[in-house]
Amino acid sequence: MTMQIPDSTRLSFALMDDGDADLLYQLDQDVEVMRYINGGKITTREDIHNTFLPRLAQYRNPEKGWGLWQLTVTETGQYIGWLLVRPMGFFGDDPQWTDWELGWRLFRSAWGHGYATEAASHLMQELASTQDVSHFSAIAMPGNAASIKVMEKLGMRYQKTGIHSDPLGDEEVVYYSKRVC
Repeated sequence: MTMQIPDSTRLSFALMDDGDADLLYQLDQDVEVMRYINGGKITTREDIHNTFLPRLAQYRNPEKGWGLWQLTVTETGQYIGWLLVRPMGFFGDDPQWTDWELGWRLFRSAWGHGYATEAASHLMQELASTQDVSHFSAIAMPGNAASIKVMEKLGMRYQKTGIHSDPLGDEEVVYYSKRVC
């Protein structure tokens, strides 16, 4: 059964799948959106189909709410990006099954409106009330001040700076985390 997330104040949520390839592709066509993901390299359709969607399929779990949650402005029906939910370290040697990573990627037109904070806060509340989760965590490149600000607004606290290992490449990141009450 697919978890349903009720609308927040301004956003609706839908768990994404292979049928959303075009939406994922569109979002990744802005160099500024990709700046703190991979240095500003836009994603090809081949990347979406050969790398991104297979990775999503590995961690997507509709019952637990793991995956990418499509974010849509309820008033306009406009797709503005997505919010990721999966266990921290999922692609590493020691996944943290009750420490759930949050991540966000939004169109530049949606930046500065509080959507990432609203979406992440809403999902944290919904997931914490229905799932076995002890922490919510997030990572960002050290220079990504906007994402770090979102983490702090969510009540996450700085844990460390270190290398995040991933099959797509290792990257120095800052780690933030918040214990679920």
